[in-house]
Amino acid sequence: MLQDWRQITMVPTDDGPIEVHLCGEGPLVVMLPSMGRGAGDFDQLAGDVAAAGYRVACPEPRGLGASAVPDRQETLSTLAADVAAVITGLGGGPAVVVGHAYGNRIARMTATEHPELVDSLVLLACGGFIPVTEEMGAAMRTIFDPRNPPDVRLDAVARAFFAPGNDPSVWADGWYGKLARYQEHATVNTPVSDWWAGGSAAMLAVQPADDQLAVPANADALVEAVGDRVEVMVIPNAGHALLPEQPKAVADVVIGWLDKA
Repeated sequence: MLQDWRQITMVPTDDGPIEVHLCGEGPLVVMLPSMGRGAGDFDQLAGDVAAAGYRVACPEPRGLGASAVPDRQETLSTLAADVAAVITGLGGGPAVVVGHAYGNRIARMTATEHPELVDSLVLLACGGFIPVTEEMGAAMRTIFDPRNPPDVRLDAVARAFFAPGNDPSVWADGWYGKLARYQEHATVNTPVSDWWAGGSAAMLAVQPADDQLAVPANADALVEAVGDRVEVMVIPNAGHALLPEQPKAVADVVIGWLDKA
């Protein structure tokens, strides 16, 4: 859960309101969480970035908190429009958009379709180009199926999201299967080529060294596609979860990028 001292505001859109958690003052940084997970994943990073002199906005995905679920055909374009509405509602940006895992797809689509609102992108565990293995796909299905015993689900979390030896219990909960299915529909309805290059934005790809879902070959493919428009930083001893595994390393890299920008 996000810290009590953070302000919660509602951003109105034509498709219903979006709940946004805010902290800090300064240039705007928007953070988008992983598939089937909420804004609370950024609890530590948002606080660190805010303390460094930035205004951080963490929107709750549609269906979590008070963020309304619209009656629409979902695509990454519609999810990017939500991010654009948040940036506009908070003053118009441009903002640095940080996307973790699935959130990096939305971030890149936002930069593609709303370039005037995006200063640059930070992609944490950026995947989507190299397909996941059947083993990892099975682990994901296990995690999101509430019929599985907690210990079975936690074992799948460890295998899919955490580097060997790191404690997966910090992500034992916070998994929303209905949200994941909703987001998966958006992925299926959107070609990778529509969002992969991130428009013309400068990008920082923060690659976990032990990522089993967004394997390092994804970052390599992004460099091949856009050249020096993307900078890659590798975080050792981290898997796809990344944020709870190496919070200080991630904060240092993200704040360094923001300060440079």
